[in-house]
Amino acid sequence: MNLNRFRSRMAEEISKTKLGSSSSSSAAVADSSAAAAAATNAAKSRWKILWPNSLRWVPTSTDYVIAAEKRLLSILKTPYVQEQVNIGSGPPGSKIRWFRSSSNESRYINTVTFDAKEGSPTLVMVHGYGASQGFFFRNFDALASRFRVIAIDQLGWGGSSRPDFTCKSTEETEAWFIDSFEEWRKSKNLSNFILLGHSFGGYVAAKYALKHPEHVQHLVLVGSAGFSAELDAKSEWLTKFRATWKGAVLNHLWESNFTPQKLVRGLGPWGPGLVNRYTSARFGAHSEGTVLTEEESRLLTDYVYHTLAAKASGELCLKYIFSFGAFARKPFLQSASEWKVPTTFIYGTNDWMYYKGAVEARKLMKVPCEIIRVPQGGHFVFIDNPAGFHSAVLYACRKYISQDSSHQEILPDGLQLV
Repeated sequence: MNLNRFRSRMAEEISKTKLGSSSSSSAAVADSSAAAAAATNAAKSRWKILWPNSLRWVPTSTDYVIAAEKRLLSILKTPYVQEQVNIGSGPPGSKIRWFRSSSNESRYINTVTFDAKEGSPTLVMVHGYGASQGFFFRNFDALASRFRVIAIDQLGWGGSSRPDFTCKSTEETEAWFIDSFEEWRKSKNLSNFILLGHSFGGYVAAKYALKHPEHVQHLVLVGSAGFSAELDAKSEWLTKFRATWKGAVLNHLWESNFTPQKLVRGLGPWGPGLVNRYTSARFGAHSEGTVLTEEESRLLTDYVYHTLAAKASGELCLKYIFSFGAFARKPFLQSASEWKVPTTFIYGTNDWMYYKGAVEARKLMKVPCEIIRVPQGGHFVFIDNPAGFHSAVLYACRKYISQDSSHQEILPDGLQLV
């Protein structure tokens, strides 16, 4: 019995020793973790002091673009649906994929569709160069009251897929945008719609309508690019400017495909500040019409930064579509006589895209054509003077939306027919 009692006591002592050792070990680990966490926090604090917010890179991606888009469109009253429309890996039958890769990865077009009354005509809106569909944020509510509005980010821009861009000619570059838009149309099962394009988006819309006129009811081109060529008389100033050292440098940068987006990316932590100065000046102090509210300016700046700073893709089309000075390599005057879709041109009265190019094209067109000028508007007339822009669009599309023919031909106050 004494031996057994002795053994029991020894077992208890050993157990206590193990427990104490274990507790000490756990405490040591806990102390070590706490010390490591404290050291990490101290390092972060020192990093914040040495590297303030103004010097930190702002991350971006298509996910950031879509998040910024959601914040911008949160100020709207009209419900909408955002979706990524699958356009496949390349146009059927094409030997060259849009992203010029052996990959079978599908590509997507970022799309927003707004609620509309049943039977409303469909209006598809296409943004311009360096922009994305969110630039129409001041127009969606008003237009959605009369149309089924669908806006897209073109392939390689905004929240759409951004494949590597390695097109090597004007023909390939045009196909990148036209064919991807056609695959998007098929995926959405659309036909007989009104197609509106701004600036470079107007160029794409017009080229699409030339190739697929059977799907387009009416073409609305807002400050559209593509109506001037280097052979125009007004290009004489460009020839003289190119002869200067400044002109030679800028022309070299253009032909090297140096884009404004590359500047924003290259500035790193100073990129958002540059974008903020641009939006504040262009749509604020130097606005042609109604300035942005503080909230609009803040949300648009955030959105614009992410659309510009994300991976380079569609932006690299620039030198293949236009020569230095924004002169079209394949100007519309060469194909105006082939147009099969009724067209309305809309220009702000202060738009640097000269409306007289459309006047010359109209002389060659064999379809109905109108040219409308909107007061207090520059190249972004739909932001500068949204009310005037909405009136111009409604007038352009009057035959598709009005049930009262007696008011169809009355031009709204302030607008000018050329």
